[in-house]
Amino acid sequence: MNRDGKLVSLVYGKPATLQIDPIEKKPVFHMLPGSRAFSMATFGCNLGCKFCQNWQLSQTRPEEGRNYDLPPAKLVELASQKKCRSIAYTYSEPIVFYEYTYDSALIAREKGIKNILVSAGFINPAPMRKLAKVMDAANIDLKGFTEEYYRNVCFGALKPVLKSLEICVQEGVILEITNLIVPTLNDDMKLIRKMVQWIRKNLGTEIPLHFSRFTPMYKLKNLPPTPVETLIEARRTALDEGLKFVYIGNVFVKDGETTFCSHCGKKIVERYGYTVISNHIHDNRCSFCKAKIYGLWN
Repeated sequence: MNRDGKLVSLVYGKPATLQIDPIEKKPVFHMLPGSRAFSMATFGCNLGCKFCQNWQLSQTRPEEGRNYDLPPAKLVELASQKKCRSIAYTYSEPIVFYEYTYDSALIAREKGIKNILVSAGFINPAPMRKLAKVMDAANIDLKGFTEEYYRNVCFGALKPVLKSLEICVQEGVILEITNLIVPTLNDDMKLIRKMVQWIRKNLGTEIPLHFSRFTPMYKLKNLPPTPVETLIEARRTALDEGLKFVYIGNVFVKDGETTFCSHCGKKIVERYGYTVISNHIHDNRCSFCKAKIYGLWN
């Protein structure tokens, strides 16, 4: 809010929720598999997605809910006490609690704790670049691939998100992308193919892509869940276009969460839900063919 001509954050040091999660829940599959992420969020968001699964957090003003008193140093200390290898700024929108995220990330790095940004990426380039410099990994929601979808369903814009994705790659962040497929709204396979082609051309073939199943909630309770066949077709499309790591989330599909080596084709990380069943990556390389695998694995 504006206080005497100065913009002041209402949520700095005041998280609304704290949780220890498997890192796979973010979802982040290509950094420290099987580890725990200290997850936190404040109230608020700069988007208004009609399908938001955390709308109680994202669409609530800070004065309307209860908060913890947890400044950055105490946040990092608590994450360390809980033996979490990373802190995830997640659930609502870290861009809304930007200053809190940034200051906490700086302290976490000093303590050897990794930082994960889980965001919609709807932000200007300069602050995004500054934030990316203190992040180790990020999962950015690429919600659709038309400006119309962003405007009408998310109350935002596509172009800034695409720029944020490029900045993450440029700054060396371990980037993963999630695309929630909503029936009748962004499930056109031609548009999905176009999106995948953009990822391949502008970000590279190694960036992991998660196709996630929509479940009716918030303002889109009238729509059905995403058919599993649609998710499988989207994954096949992405693989056909050359992406090396493509996953299916929010529903069980055989090998939908498995990481395959893009060189020898062997299963190198098998997952069931948020649990890692087997891991055949050593020193960031496939244990079978010794090819380097995108991410931070050990």
